[in-house]
Amino acid sequence: MPKNLLSLSCSTALAAAALAVSLSATAANAQDGKFPLVDATIDGIHEAMKSGKLTCTQLVQGYLDRIAAYDQKGPAFNSIQNINPDAVAEAKQMDASFDPKAEMKPLYCIPVAVKDQVETSFMPTTYGSALFKEFVPSRTATIVQRMMDAGAIIIAKTNLGEFAAGGSGSAFGDCHNVYDPKYYASGSSCGSGIAVSANFATVGIGEDTAGSIRGPASHESVVGLRPTVPLVSRFGAMPQGPSRDTLGPITRTVRDAAIVLDVIAGYDPNDPITAESYGKQPNSYAKLLADGNLKGMRIGVIRQPMDLRTDVGSPAYGKVKVLVDHAVADMKAAGADIIDDLKIPDLLDLLSASGTNGSPYESEQAINAYLAQHPNSPVKTYAEIVNSPVVLESRRKAMKEDLGGVPTDPKFLQQLAKRGELRTAVLKAMADQRLDVLLYASFDSPPVPLPGSTPYSNRLMATFTGFPAMVVPGGFTDDGLPVGLEFFGRAFDEASIFKAAYGYEQASRSRVPPKLAPEL
Repeated sequence: MPKNLLSLSCSTALAAAALAVSLSATAANAQDGKFPLVDATIDGIHEAMKSGKLTCTQLVQGYLDRIAAYDQKGPAFNSIQNINPDAVAEAKQMDASFDPKAEMKPLYCIPVAVKDQVETSFMPTTYGSALFKEFVPSRTATIVQRMMDAGAIIIAKTNLGEFAAGGSGSAFGDCHNVYDPKYYASGSSCGSGIAVSANFATVGIGEDTAGSIRGPASHESVVGLRPTVPLVSRFGAMPQGPSRDTLGPITRTVRDAAIVLDVIAGYDPNDPITAESYGKQPNSYAKLLADGNLKGMRIGVIRQPMDLRTDVGSPAYGKVKVLVDHAVADMKAAGADIIDDLKIPDLLDLLSASGTNGSPYESEQAINAYLAQHPNSPVKTYAEIVNSPVVLESRRKAMKEDLGGVPTDPKFLQQLAKRGELRTAVLKAMADQRLDVLLYASFDSPPVPLPGSTPYSNRLMATFTGFPAMVVPGGFTDDGLPVGLEFFGRAFDEASIFKAAYGYEQASRSRVPPKLAPEL
């Protein structure tokens, strides 16, 4: 039993009950000889296959059964847009040639749920919009191809905020939080976050421009990594703001995220900015993970707001602060040196001057260039999208505000300059205190009821610096809502983030699977 549930210091009776139900069902499945899918890991799946306790077909069918039981029916999380019709056939092919003595590919038979902003030539790619509901691109994104080459099975494409903003789209509607479907699941990679948390796949892929991986990870009690911007190829993903866009893994454990990053990271000629990553990767992020001991790591904890709207006197802020306090205590107990309440001078001003959640100077030009690469696209320009009555009215309104923007606008150039100042300020604060990583809450508020969107976001520091950040489960509020903690590091220093996040994960064991999606 996780120690923070024994004390109920980082969770609640509700969360404890959910874990008890999950563990009971898992134990029953184990006694029946059925492999337990709830919170299965890549290593656990591969070990079961090698020992003959699990086949690839059983694994894939098990996830498909869970999707059928819980996603559109039951609690109806609405995370899955399209299921890969060939997933079971691919699994059967793998079983036919499986050799338990041979070395497994790192993602052998691992079912992956991919945000439907990312191209697949064998399935529709909708971008969450009814405009593209039948669109099948002629190519497959680099990130998807690399995972398939490493043995993965793309089990499904997931729901998202239409054209990668928010948590709802005209194609498939609203995402719903797995811990309470009446609550916001965050956006825009909501479907991938839900699918991983509810155990509809082992791994999810999201896209993060202004926090779209980290928001769902925080709200669904999973791990979500926004890599350093040039580390992972964006080729085959519809852009939003090319200066900030990146793709990354959503998983249930830090180790699984490291295994996936080993596969997807690195130079891709189709996305030239990834050339900057050349020579800046370790041989393996996964192999750098040790026993979780944080001794010697210096972690700076930021408590100052990074959102102009944040009310530090609000009950919401207080609920999150309690969990940050417990995280600090857990990391100290694991040997970390904590520099608490670290102050970065002018942080809020620098963030405000660096841009907004949207990409008003980049979106139109980037999306026009992207659409031009697809002769079979149902629309040819950004203007056609924002003028279509098919698109959600709220999304059309937001996108129309970006019409006419160009990346040569002097205001955008000023924002880029401010981002340089922000990077310097953050790096100086880290250097002055000899810090390995920073830690803060992804939101200074728990999830809010639909149709609202959660305020008090702290995700823009990673967005505007381009530096990596990883969300890990930070426990639950007293009313059972998940809170995510974000580890932030220097450019291309994902290794330090993994070490800190893994150490905290092992010390806290804060993730609890949702009781609304137990073992079948």
